[in-house]
Amino acid sequence: MNAPTALIADDEPLLRESLIRLLGQAWPELQVIAEVKNGRLAVEAYEAQKPDVCFLDIHMPGLSGIEAARFIGRRAHIVFVTAFDQYALQAFDQGAVDYLVKPVEVARLNDTVRRLKDRVQRTEPAPLPEALLEQLAARMAGGATPSNNANIRWFKVSVGQNLKLVKADEIDFFRAEDKYTLVAWHTTEGKPAEGLIRTPLKELLPQLDPEAFLQVHRSVLVSLEAISHVVRGTNETADIHLKHRPEVLPVSRTFLHHFRMM
Repeated sequence: MNAPTALIADDEPLLRESLIRLLGQAWPELQVIAEVKNGRLAVEAYEAQKPDVCFLDIHMPGLSGIEAARFIGRRAHIVFVTAFDQYALQAFDQGAVDYLVKPVEVARLNDTVRRLKDRVQRTEPAPLPEALLEQLAARMAGGATPSNNANIRWFKVSVGQNLKLVKADEIDFFRAEDKYTLVAWHTTEGKPAEGLIRTPLKELLPQLDPEAFLQVHRSVLVSLEAISHVVRGTNETADIHLKHRPEVLPVSRTFLHHFRMM
């Protein structure tokens, strides 16, 4: 059997180094094959190297450990690392593999390692309940409920055979296409790109920031930041021209009220 492998994600270098050192003592066979400073890099490192275990700090800039866990899903054994034990306890009680509270105590780490050894050898990674991840994200946001304030900030988009992490503020529009939703965005260099997600528009809209995205057609959601200008047409319709893309998006009569003052 190959040696088990791990990824550590924490935005504090000293804490990463400390956890690596303690793991070396508690689990010498474990190979830490990646250490990163945020959730986005954690997901990228996971996709590249597929470690067996991911130690994810809950609080990280950009993509949090909770969001990274959502992307990784049940493909790895997840251990949440946090300075806030109320988050960790709930994660552990509701099905996360385990948790560690900062500063990591040797006795607690030994317990975690004992459970992880058994699970890595004998079981597939357990799925993390989506409701749990939403509750933790809401607590991180200061008690906001997911349905009101926990807007999606990152999307896992299928581009051919690959998965791409795309920030919400890079997205120009969403368009319904058969059983999928097309995601159209621009890169940091302003180049257009696109891919697919499975979430239908009617489920996607409540999860987006209402001050950033508008529905302008039954099959189209557009980013307000992406709009260059709007041209009124006949029969109470309009066309949206974009800053970074050549597509012209239709505005149906139902949604023309968004642009009445133009």
